[in-house]
Amino acid sequence: MRKAVVLLSGGLDSATALFWAKSKGYQAHCLLFDYGQRHKKEILMARRLAKIARSPAQLVRIRLPWGGSSLLNKGTQLPRKRNLKQMAVGIPSTYVPARNTIFLSFALSYADAIGAEAVIIGANAVDYSGYPDCRPQYLRAMQKAATLGTKRGAQGGQIKILSPLVHLTKARIIRLGWRLHVPYELTWSCYAGGPVPCGQCDSCLLRQKGFEEA
Repeated sequence: MRKAVVLLSGGLDSATALFWAKSKGYQAHCLLFDYGQRHKKEILMARRLAKIARSPAQLVRIRLPWGGSSLLNKGTQLPRKRNLKQMAVGIPSTYVPARNTIFLSFALSYADAIGAEAVIIGANAVDYSGYPDCRPQYLRAMQKAATLGTKRGAQGGQIKILSPLVHLTKARIIRLGWRLHVPYELTWSCYAGGPVPCGQCDSCLLRQKGFEEA
C-alpha cells in the first residue's frame, strides 16, 4: 500500500485531509506537533482522529524560543470578531513564523525515512487568515525543495506535497468531509486555549461560517 505522511493538527482542515488520504488508498502516517501553542487541546483531538482513522501518530515536540506569535504567547491578545474583509488585509498576530516550512521539513524527513511517496497538508487559501505559508505558490516552491532535497528525489523519484483543500471554501471542505465520514465533533479549531471554543477568534469564525454555509 502507498504510504503518505499527513500533517494532523486536530483541526477541521487537517482531519478532512487525513480522511481524504485514506479515501485515496494511502496508508496514512500522522505527524503531530507540540510547538508550545496555547491551544494544546488540538493535540488530544489529533490523537483521537488518528486512532479512529486507524493510522499511527507520531508527536514531535519543538520549541520556538523567539516567539513571534500570539499563539505562542498567552499574554498577547488574539484577533477577535474580524470579518472576512478584515482577515484579507495583512498578516495577523496568530501567524507562527515559517510554521508550515518547519512542519513540512519534518514531514519530508519522515516520508523519506519510511519510503512514503506523499506528504499531505490541509492548507487552505480561500477561507483563511492570510497566512503566507498556506498559499499555492508557496506549496509549489516547497515541492521543488522536496524534489531537490530528499533521497527519493535525488534517485529519480518524488515525494509529492499534496494540498487537496487549498482551493476550497470552508463549506466545500465540510461537505467533502461529510462524504468521507469525518467525525467533526472530534476536531478542535479555537485558538484561545480554553476548555470550550471562544467563538470569536478567526479560526472559530471561519469554522462557524463554513458549517452555516454547508
